[in-house]
Amino acid sequence: MKTLQAGDKAPMFTLPNQSDEPVALADLLKKNRVLVYFYPKAMTPGCTVQAQNLRDHKEQLTAKDTIAVGISPDAPKRLAKFTERDQLNFILLGDEDHQVAEEFGVWGLKKFMGKEYDGIHRISFLIEKDGTISQVFDKFKTKEHHQVVLDAL
Repeated sequence: MKTLQAGDKAPMFTLPNQSDEPVALADLLKKNRVLVYFYPKAMTPGCTVQAQNLRDHKEQLTAKDTIAVGISPDAPKRLAKFTERDQLNFILLGDEDHQVAEEFGVWGLKKFMGKEYDGIHRISFLIEKDGTISQVFDKFKTKEHHQVVLDAL
């Protein structure tokens, strides 16, 4: 797993959102910087806390000309349930074949409770309007992710 770093160009991608509509990173970057955050699975405890905190701090992100976009290997139907259940106010994208996760270098071997498996590593990328990654966030607790990002902005 070779994770993209600050200074790298972000892969341009289009993925389905929670309404099963295609969303292109290039279109989002026309208006804002984009915080692309990868998370393992919708509606799990850590992912829920991370999403709720981004939801609750959306105004602070917007004030810094930044929007959050979450990406997981979940299907749009599950993302829709997550959005509705937690009243999320930002875009979630489904990367079911984990191709985008692989392009960013966040798909790889994980260990949990003595088992090894391939999955998404919880890493976020701040992407500038020109498509360049300006920051990579890979060391944070899920409940502090939003604050680490806001402090960096």
